[in-house]
Order: sequence, then C-alpha cells, then structure tokens
Amino acid sequence: MSSDPVYASLREAIVAGELQPNERLIEADLSKHFGFTRAAVRTALLLLEQDGLVLREPNRGARVRLIGAEEAIEILEAREALEGVAARHAALNATEQDVHDLREILVRMRNMLDGGDLLGASDESDTLHARLAEISRHQTVTRLISMLKSQTVRFQFRTILVPGRPEQAFAEHSAIVEAIEARDSEAAERAMRQHLSHIRETLRHDRDGRGGRR
Repeated sequence: MSSDPVYASLREAIVAGELQPNERLIEADLSKHFGFTRAAVRTALLLLEQDGLVLREPNRGARVRLIGAEEAIEILEAREALEGVAARHAALNATEQDVHDLREILVRMRNMLDGGDLLGASDESDTLHARLAEISRHQTVTRLISMLKSQTVRFQFRTILVPGRPEQAFAEHSAIVEAIEARDSEAAERAMRQHLSHIRETLRHDRDGRGGRR
C-alpha cells in the first residue's frame, strides 16, 4: 500500500463512503476539493485502480468501482482464511493491555447496540477487527486483509441491519475475544472463521432474496 498522502486521502474517502460507488472521479474536482495538484490526483487514481477501488474506462474517465454481492461473498470467503490466521496469532501474541483494549471495544459495541446505534456498532466491529490484525503482528496477513476490506466499501453491505444479526454478531465477537484472552489459538481461529462465515451467509441470503440484485 502506497504511503503517498494523495493516495491515502482518496482511498480513505472511498472506504469511508465520502466518494460513493459508481461516482465519477473528475481530476479537476478532486484537486480542488482535497487541495492536491491534478498530476498528483491522476497518479493516485492509477494506484487506486491497482487496488481495485477505482475503475477507469476509455473515453469515460474514472469512477469508484462498485463491488457486487457475488464479489463481496468471495472476498468474505478469502477473509475467513486470512483473519482466521490473524486471530490465531493474536491469541499467541496478545498482552494484557491488548486484551483490555479488545474488552473496551466490546463495551462500546454493547453500549451502541443497547442504544439502537447499529451503524456505530458496525464501526466498532471494524475497529475490533483492525485491532486484532495489529495484535497478530503478522504483517503479510494484515496487509492482505486491509486490501480486501477496502474493496467491500462498508456501507454497501450493512449485514448488521438484518434482524437478529446484531446480537449474533456481538456474541461472535465476544467468543473471539474470550478465546484470545484464554490464549487458545485454535479456538480464536475457529471463532473468527465462524463469524465471517455467518456474515457471508447473511449476505448470500440477502442476495438471493433480492434475486441477486443490489
């Protein structure tokens, strides 16, 4: 992943949903909005195209690439393997402070669920997954996870809005943290894989219920 600040700013805008799927990316507008030169923006868009976040078409310019449900399901399947490895390593490497941090995230997630803030709880879920990747200290897996997660632009597939899913997801996250606190690497990997497989099945069910359309 490039350390170029222009690339980083545009990537964050896409991942956060500020720049939405299928939105046209006009160099002059982006240059003015972010305060970068058009040349720098052009270079950043090329890098984002390599990441799979931007689609460039002849005579039509660039736009934010829309990830369809089928591709999102494939990405989640890949994440099962990668984040399972991350959870296993996190269980082996976690310090007491790391476990405390994970518990604090769970508390914030619980408070948001109790307050009806489902999207806030979803954001805390992302924070938990990111923290687990850090704790794993597995640089290759962390890099690959980051690339895959950025392609599924979060607001497109808010499975936490599916009835019954919020409490199920909280229980799954709690099981992952408990396994890490117990330093049980096999249980941590198994819990993470199960969590992501449930997200994948929820998305697949939603896709089939909509006739495959998003």
